[in-house]
Amino acid sequence: MPASSDLRLGRRTMELLEQLARHTDEPGRLTRLYLSLAHRRAAEATCVMIEEAGLAAQIDALGSVAGRWDGRRPDEPGVIIGSHIDTVVDAGRFDGTLGVVLGIVAVEELRREGFDPSCPIEVLAFGDEENARFPTNLSTSHALAGRYDPAWLDGKDSGGITLREALVSFGGDPGGIDALARRPGSVRGYLEVHIEQGPLLEAQDRALGIVTAINGISRARLAVTGEAGHAGTVPMSMRRDALAAAAEMIAVVERIGARHSETVATVGAARVEPGAVNVIPAEVRWTLDARAPDDAVRDEMVKAILEECEAIARRRGVTLAIEPTMDSPATPMDPHLAALLGNACCSIGEEPLHLASGAGHDAVAMAHLCPAAMLFVRCKGGISHNPAESITVEDADAAARALIESVRMIAG
Repeated sequence: MPASSDLRLGRRTMELLEQLARHTDEPGRLTRLYLSLAHRRAAEATCVMIEEAGLAAQIDALGSVAGRWDGRRPDEPGVIIGSHIDTVVDAGRFDGTLGVVLGIVAVEELRREGFDPSCPIEVLAFGDEENARFPTNLSTSHALAGRYDPAWLDGKDSGGITLREALVSFGGDPGGIDALARRPGSVRGYLEVHIEQGPLLEAQDRALGIVTAINGISRARLAVTGEAGHAGTVPMSMRRDALAAAAEMIAVVERIGARHSETVATVGAARVEPGAVNVIPAEVRWTLDARAPDDAVRDEMVKAILEECEAIARRRGVTLAIEPTMDSPATPMDPHLAALLGNACCSIGEEPLHLASGAGHDAVAMAHLCPAAMLFVRCKGGISHNPAESITVEDADAAARALIESVRMIAG
């Protein structure tokens, strides 16, 4: 099928994205944290959009928006199209929200065409994917999979407000969380469309990509402890410089992280003490984030990094403390659903690229409930978590048409 000439679906997608981008906690930039006033307003606006598309909609006990089209057999396992509407601080308008809006555009178009689904079709807008406000992990999508951790309710934001308090203020119901869990077998598939958040699609001139797996993540906090001293009086050969040792370790992270084409390793934060221009650093606290689509490869990478860092510490006469903080396994996408998405792309004249996702998504949680697959959309420069996020109307239109064809195949 040739590419769409009128780009009607792409323009409709951009229109709805523009409407949701107005809901922000910070004038002048887009910040919409979970359970904030802006989140409430965006959830209400999303609810209206879903209802105008012809679906019944509501905001659930955790603040997610759920829309439903019963289809011919309401009791059959259905298909869910979902993503999230919360953002990081000073965000772009496409991360997460694109997938929600495309779900709405898809059901609008299917209803306009008179499509009669054999099973329910749902559109979900999760509220806590970024985990930017509270110490959680995909809490709203994990709730549907029956994996909500009650300890999350007592977690606090930077202002000391607990998630429980914020949820009640939002209009949610901590007592209604358990009822959100879906029964195993009650959903036949979860589809999520998302901007790639990376440069591979653009580099290969592809509009769309099929996600093969979502990377596993290992994180740790590390502390290098040496000895402070006068910068002018301690000979170089007698120093126990924590920063010099940490710098060598950070170079190891970069080198080993680059050994494989699909692995990445990052030091995202470092703090030097005492941090004075004329004092030899006594301590450096830094972070490690290592990711790979294969857990065995990731484990080997982290092991190699830490072994080399420990050897550097011994050679330099400093101590190294390692505190693991996350070990999230890789999540392979369902091969059948991924193939179906790929066929849908080809049916509209788009040859998709198959690639792993370096970022986490709600699909990680939903894969515990049902088969899950993701469609990536090319973004300019691979930029994300940034106001410069950008996609074209043409690519939005292609994604909408591919999603519609996928839903036809599943629910036709």
